Amino acid sequence: MLNSIALLIGITLMYSAPLIFGALGGVVSERSGVVNIGIEGMMTIGAFTGAAVGYYSGNAWLGFLAAGIAGGIMALLHAVASITFNADQTISGIAINLLGAGFSLFTCRLLFEGATMTKPVASKLPKVFGVDITVFIALIITVVIWFILYKTKWGLRIRAVGEHPAAADTLGISVTATRYVCVMISGILAGFGGASMTLAIIAQFTPTAISGQGFIALAAVIFGKWTPHG
Repeated sequence: MLNSIALLIGITLMYSAPLIFGALGGVVSERSGVVNIGIEGMMTIGAFTGAAVGYYSGNAWLGFLAAGIAGGIMALLHAVASITFNADQTISGIAINLLGAGFSLFTCRLLFEGATMTKPVASKLPKVFGVDITVFIALIITVVIWFILYKTKWGLRIRAVGEHPAAADTLGISVTATRYVCVMISGILAGFGGASMTLAIIAQFTPTAISGQGFIALAAVIFGKWTPHG
């Protein structure tokens, strides 16, 4: 009985890591006043990039880092559209979801001889006490983001920009710059979430590796009342 409970908890934690990363990304972006519906696409591009870089480099950690960068670049597109050009944030996010999935499959075919999935990564990210290390990283980042948002001046500025952008602007806070940084952080975290799936759980990218996790993460953001701990 105890073994079954331990196994259930372990599996739950393992599959929660991608969702935690994605939800944290959503919280950071939403707190700055930018709706990020594109978390799914950012997670997908992160999942592919992590698996591809991890396979070719033989280093899962390098793949994990590359996944964050890829997610950040995808988020930059969302930021340019929704902040600089004032496009509809929901439409931009949906476009990011389509672009992330399409670009991942297209690039996968180019790099892996027409296959829609990558070859397995030689060595996955390590486990600590029988639990994927991505779980601990996700929980640590949760605490860090909570501390930044609620215990630092930068966090106060982020919340001010999200809730009262005009008032923040009169105080000399750059609304545009703050939102750009937050959206890109959101993409980096989503990229980490995608890599958590392909570098810690299944060890390769497949078309269904990320199938709804981004939207589940968004739901978690809403049910958690837009707070990291929630």
